[in-house]
Amino acid sequence: MSGGRAAAPEPLPPPRPELVALAAALPPDIKFGTASWTVDGWTGDVYHRSYRGAQPAARLEEYVRYPLFRTVGINSAFYESPSERILDAYARALPEGYSCVVKVWDRITARRFIRDRRWGPLAGQLNPDFLDVRLFLDSVLARYARVFKRHTICFVFQFQAMRGTDLLDAVEWAERLDRFFTQLPQDFRYAVELRNAELMTDRHGAVLERHGVAHVFNSWTEMPPIGTQLHLPWTLAAGFTVARALLKPGRKYADAVRAFEPYDRVREVLPELRRDLLGLMGQAQRRGIEALIHVNNRAEGNAPGTIRELAEQWINGRGP
Repeated sequence: MSGGRAAAPEPLPPPRPELVALAAALPPDIKFGTASWTVDGWTGDVYHRSYRGAQPAARLEEYVRYPLFRTVGINSAFYESPSERILDAYARALPEGYSCVVKVWDRITARRFIRDRRWGPLAGQLNPDFLDVRLFLDSVLARYARVFKRHTICFVFQFQAMRGTDLLDAVEWAERLDRFFTQLPQDFRYAVELRNAELMTDRHGAVLERHGVAHVFNSWTEMPPIGTQLHLPWTLAAGFTVARALLKPGRKYADAVRAFEPYDRVREVLPELRRDLLGLMGQAQRRGIEALIHVNNRAEGNAPGTIRELAEQWINGRGP
């Protein structure tokens, strides 16, 4: 009715007892979550209210009630640094202390601007703001520091695949990364996700160790499997770890979208990926470090389903 008060939100059912029990049986430092959460295919499992469009802040209120979700990824921040108004809406939906994994704006991490209309005349050009400390501090970190004071934040620097002459050699890459992290405040968590396997050298690892920066274990088209990354001596050297189960190695993003939409159920089990994630969980527990494990719908078709089955495998002793 025009001019009347807004209708109260639909009441939510209590979380399913079997999910509550499953979550309670997991170690507290093993935190599952997803990087995107505006998914209509999760209706009836994660979501019980009706949503018109994305409505990310409103959905986040339900997301955090899902027993197996203990962390959330803010992926949209990669494409544009969100306003404080948007971040405030997210922060109000999250419980105190909730773990947020924030992808850093690609204006800072892109070596070259992709050919996309959002870059306008800069599309295709080398990025003059690549690893610009001041831009990160002023346009990214400062906003989250003001709004997410009650939460735990990890900033993920995702470096898209660099090609040809854009790809720095291992020495220059390590030196530039070292200079960058030297200038950042130490009271936040940082992690680096590579899309160039060539850069995963001991020099790179030494920089991460020196600054307490986590390596992001990623399952991605052109990257070696997470299990291969796990065998490198420096990939678990920080006081926490981040994993992102994104795609089956070798599979293109567009192919996964076509195969798995609308993401309403697990459509393809990836035994190697599950085995690798369970191995990572075991290593993290043995080292006493927190593991933030984000699963994408485009890995197996339905992130909550994959997470549920990983938790069951862990608890039933079918993991490492």
